[in-house]
Amino acid sequence: MIALTLFVALRRPPILVDAAEVRRAPMLVQVSEDGQTRIRERYVVSTPLTGRLLRVTYDVGDPVIADKTVLARMEATDPTLLDPRAVAQAKSRVGAAERKLQAAKAELARVEAMLQFAEREMGRMRQLVAKNAASDRELAENELLFQQRTEEVRAAGFAVDIAEYELELERDALLLTDPDRGDSDEMELSIKAPIDGRILRIYQESTTVVQAGSPLMEVGDPTDLEIVADVLSRDAVQISAGNPVHLKRWGGEVPLDGRVRLVEPSGFTKLSALGVEEQRVNVIIDLINPREERTQLGDGFRVDCEITVWQSPDVLQVPTSALFRTEEKWQVFVVEDSHAKLTEVEIGKNNGRVAQVIAGLDEGIRVVTHPGDAIEDGVPVSERE
Repeated sequence: MIALTLFVALRRPPILVDAAEVRRAPMLVQVSEDGQTRIRERYVVSTPLTGRLLRVTYDVGDPVIADKTVLARMEATDPTLLDPRAVAQAKSRVGAAERKLQAAKAELARVEAMLQFAEREMGRMRQLVAKNAASDRELAENELLFQQRTEEVRAAGFAVDIAEYELELERDALLLTDPDRGDSDEMELSIKAPIDGRILRIYQESTTVVQAGSPLMEVGDPTDLEIVADVLSRDAVQISAGNPVHLKRWGGEVPLDGRVRLVEPSGFTKLSALGVEEQRVNVIIDLINPREERTQLGDGFRVDCEITVWQSPDVLQVPTSALFRTEEKWQVFVVEDSHAKLTEVEIGKNNGRVAQVIAGLDEGIRVVTHPGDAIEDGVPVSERE
C-alpha cells in the first residue's frame, strides 16, 4: 500500500501540448516584398538646338500620337549669327545619331535571329514532348526562353524607333544652321512626339531661350507597365527569370499575376525602417493580366509581390513551429504512446510556415508544436482539445 502511494505521488502528470500532423500537401517557397509599378518605356524629349522655345500648350496627362502630335515649337537663332562651333556641334550630333541608329538596327537584327532560333527550338521541343521524348519541364524552359527573346526584340525595336526619331530631329535642326534659309517661317522647328502615349512631365512650359539638349518633357504609355521590387540580396540569389509572381493589395478586387523578367546583376545599399543598412537587388516583373483587367493601375503605384522560387504539388512537410536546433541538428518531439519522443529530422525547403521532410518522420506522425522548456524526451504529454 505504501509503495502504491509513493508511485502515485511521484508519477508526473501529463503536460498539455499543442500538436500537429506530419502530412503530404502542396508546398510553395516564396519571397515577399513591396513593389512599385513603373512605365516600361519612358522618353525625355530634348531640344536639338539652341533657340527660343515657344510656350507649351499641353498639360500633364494629355495624350500624344507618334510623329503627329507637335509637342513644342522652337525659333532657331539666325544662322548668320551662329558661332562656327555651333554648326560643327549640330553636324556632330547628326553623325552621333546616325551611328546610334546603325547600332540599334544591328542589335535588333541580332535579337531577331535569336528569337527565330528560340522559336524553332520551342517547336522542336513540342514535337519531342508529343512523342514522350522530352519532359514538360524542358518545354517550359524553351517557352520561357522564347518569351524572353520576344521581349528583347520588342525593346530593340523601340530603340530603333527612338533612334530614327532622334536622327530626323537632328537633321531638321542642322538644316536651320544653313545661312541661306532666311524666311522666318522656315526658321521654326516643330518637335513631334516620339511615341504614342501621354505626357508624364513638363520641364519647360513658358516661352524662354533654351540650350541644345535641354529637356522639355517626358512622355510614355501609362498602360504599358512593369513592376520593380527590391529584395534582399540573400533572397535575390534564389530568384530566376520566369519565376511566377502573385501581386496583391494593388487596389483591385482580384490579385494579378506576373512573371520575373530580370534580376539585376548589381545591388545597392538601402536603409531599412529600423535604420539598418541592407544590400538589395532590383527584380523586374512583367504583368501577365490583360490591360483591361488593371486599368486603374498607374505609374508609381504600390503592390505586394509574392515571388515563387520553388514549388511542388506533393511534399512531406512538418510545421516549422515544431522544429528546433540542437548542436546543428534539427529535432522535434514526436507524440508516441502519450509521451514526447526526441527525434532527429532532416529538412529541405522551408517557407517559414512548414518545412520539407527529407528523413526522420513519416506521414501521419504527430509532433509537438511550440515545445516549451518543460518538454523533455520521455515526459508524458496530452494534446489539448
